[in-house]
Formats: sequence, structure tokens, C-alpha cells
Amino acid sequence: MFSGIVEEMATVVAIVKEQENIHFSLTCSFTDQLKIDQSVSHNGVCLTVVAIDGDVYTVTAMKETLERSNLGKLRVGDHVNVERSMVMNGRLDGHIVQGHVDGTARCTAVEDADGSTYFTFEYPFDATMARRGYFTVDKGSVTVNGVSLTVCEPTENTFKVAIIPYTKEHTNFCDIGIGSIVNIEFDILGKYIARLQSLS
Repeated sequence: MFSGIVEEMATVVAIVKEQENIHFSLTCSFTDQLKIDQSVSHNGVCLTVVAIDGDVYTVTAMKETLERSNLGKLRVGDHVNVERSMVMNGRLDGHIVQGHVDGTARCTAVEDADGSTYFTFEYPFDATMARRGYFTVDKGSVTVNGVSLTVCEPTENTFKVAIIPYTKEHTNFCDIGIGSIVNIEFDILGKYIARLQSLS
């Protein structure tokens, strides 16, 4: 489980395809603190550390993960938002993030907001999935590339988020522009509420 508070950007240093899986090797400042079998969020996707070699660690993404996320689009040199799993005796500064990405969204607009930046994202609308809690609500939470954010101006299939300069500089929002594909995870609380309502 994660909080959506990105620790830093890791850099992809190698990509190896093995049958339907892809092994991603990355480097970041806390590689020396990682252990084999540890869970780390990568652009919001929970992946398991399978190897460590000096300042480089490796994780593996399977076909299902690659189809649901933007990880299959990564290239060597790309920046990836990373967060280690949450410590349960600390503050929850973001919101409850499972690292189970629901799908991808496309950036359709980037607007200046007098110092901050508004990003608008569009995702495919599915009425059945919406009834199961896969949607956004005004002032609710959403995870974009692993970043816990507050929703603004949601529609049936779009939402807007405001990014402060610090977040833009310290996450891969610095690389996101119109047309960029991002990972999204809808709020787990909304999914549970929708499920409860469907059973009553």
C-alpha cells in the first residue's frame, strides 16, 4: 500500500523483454535501502524488486500490467515516479493508494495557473465500470503516475488537477505534455461504496 507521495524520480537504465514480461532496471538514491521482494510503486504501479546490482535495481512487469499501464512505453533514460510502500506508523499525507492501476489517461490540456499548472486528462468512459466506482468526483482523490492529487472539474470522462511547482519539478509531471499517456488509479473508497450499493 502507498500514499501517493512520490519520493523521487528513478531513471530507467535498461529494458529487457522476456517472452510476455519486461524487466526494467532503474537507478535512484535509495537503491541501497531496497531488498529483494520489496514492493515499490513505479508511476503508480506496484512492482516487486527482483534483483539489485550496485545502484541499480530491477523489477518485472507482466503482460496484464503492461496492457493496463504506460510502462510498456518506457524507454531508457525516462523518468519514473517511485515510492516505497507506506510505513503504517506514520502520517498518511496523500490518500490510500494500492498500486493497482485501473488504466491510462491522455493529457489533453496544460494551462498556466499563475505559478502552478492545470493538467486535464481524458480516459475512456465505460458505464459499467463507472457504476463500479471507476470515476472521479470534485475534490476527491485520484492517482496520476503514482501522485496523489485532488480532482477539479470532473466530467464523465475527464478531470483536471492542479500541480504546484514543487510537484512539477520533483515528479515526472515535468515531462508531461499534451498527448502524454499517464497511469490512473481511482479512489478505492469509491469502489467499495459502489460495490456496497450494488449489493443492497
